[in-house]
Amino acid sequence: MKVALAHDWLTGMRGGEKVLEVLCELYPDADIFTLFHARGSVSDTIERHHVSTSILQSLPFARSHYRRYLPLFPMAIEQFDLDPYDLVISSSHCAAKAVVAAGRARHICYCHSPMRYAWDQFDAYFGPDRVGAVASHWLYRPLLARLARWDASTASRVGRFLANSQHVAGRIRRYYNRVATIVYPPVDTIFYHPDTTAPGSHFLIVSAIVPYKRIDLAIAACRRAGARLRIVGDGPDRARLERQADGRVEFTGRLTDEQIRDEYRGARAVLLPGEEDFGIVPVEAQACGRPVVALARGGALETVIDGETGVLFAEPTVESLAAALEQMSHVVFDSERIRRHAQQFSRERHVEQMRGVIEDTVSAPAGTRW
Repeated sequence: MKVALAHDWLTGMRGGEKVLEVLCELYPDADIFTLFHARGSVSDTIERHHVSTSILQSLPFARSHYRRYLPLFPMAIEQFDLDPYDLVISSSHCAAKAVVAAGRARHICYCHSPMRYAWDQFDAYFGPDRVGAVASHWLYRPLLARLARWDASTASRVGRFLANSQHVAGRIRRYYNRVATIVYPPVDTIFYHPDTTAPGSHFLIVSAIVPYKRIDLAIAACRRAGARLRIVGDGPDRARLERQADGRVEFTGRLTDEQIRDEYRGARAVLLPGEEDFGIVPVEAQACGRPVVALARGGALETVIDGETGVLFAEPTVESLAAALEQMSHVVFDSERIRRHAQQFSRERHVEQMRGVIEDTVSAPAGTRW
């Protein structure tokens, strides 16, 4: 069986790349197809595979400003020749699910999210305060409306959808009119584990610094609460947020996995101020025995137990998050209980479930739709 793996872009090791890494281990001879590939930005397990990039790879600033080419994604993802492949597995949060597989092939899509730019996070990326009122209304709104129509119409190219959470399964049902099987992403609960480090008094964010993560909310809430905040990660929103921050906020940039593990262990709690489709960071933090303060929406409702493994706050407002930070001082958390909860999202469990779903799909009659 000849296998192809499709992924939106390879520019860093985030949650989607962790799923792709498992697929690369399951299929060591598979070929990878992706819009962009920044060599050295992903794990050796992924880099060892033959990677084919789209025609967008050669455009100026493709590595650092790939989102500028969003209108070209449909054309670029459809130009890949997948006719030789019997099994296509796409790992998609944007365009990868729209690859064109051969008629005889099985196409499984592990969907991290339907295209968030086009559906329900337009304002976070292309609202008037981001690109200006004229560009937002006259340029980006019709463009993203067209992309939403394309995103919905290409859902039929997928034989079976897998979702990384109940939350995303609901979005797949709403936007694609398809049922999805839940397979939680892999979290390395062996690597992420507690040690004897005594937690500090500061809060921690580990995140790509992009608008929908709502890091601005955490900065404002920590200022109101008089709390220190460390922000691990990088992204296009960093410069703007650094201008908003005061002396209690520290931006570390990107860190190694070992350094991030140390950051988890040394934090009072990890913050998740925005709505996540799943959110691997909160589970990694809990695997290290640390509680999480998270917005009570999206994947956090499936990964954080309010009052036991963290604190959930109801509204994406400074007042609501600041109140949750204050509540942290009145709750006693059991780090062993927190870690046990995280272990249900282990990498081993993910691998077992993926194997089962793939075998089930491949053994079904050709053309089967779930």
